[in-house]
Amino acid sequence: MSTSGDPHPTPGEPAVAVDTLVSEDRGRWIVEIVVVFPDGVVRRRINDYPTERHARIAAGWVRQSADRNIEGPLNG
Repeated sequence: MSTSGDPHPTPGEPAVAVDTLVSEDRGRWIVEIVVVFPDGVVRRRINDYPTERHARIAAGWVRQSADRNIEGPLNG
């Protein structure tokens, strides 16, 4: 699997876990997604938002959508 710098990860095993991160950068709130594969981790910036509340709402939507594609039992 590719590192987070590769814009086009190679297809391989399905993802085993996903998480979203919210952080502040220069007064904007950034949402990132982290996807764990058996052979590596991919981290991508999704978007930035004017408030933390907007970013957390968006992160929740991204996480719910990504969780639908994870095979196997979900952990919490």
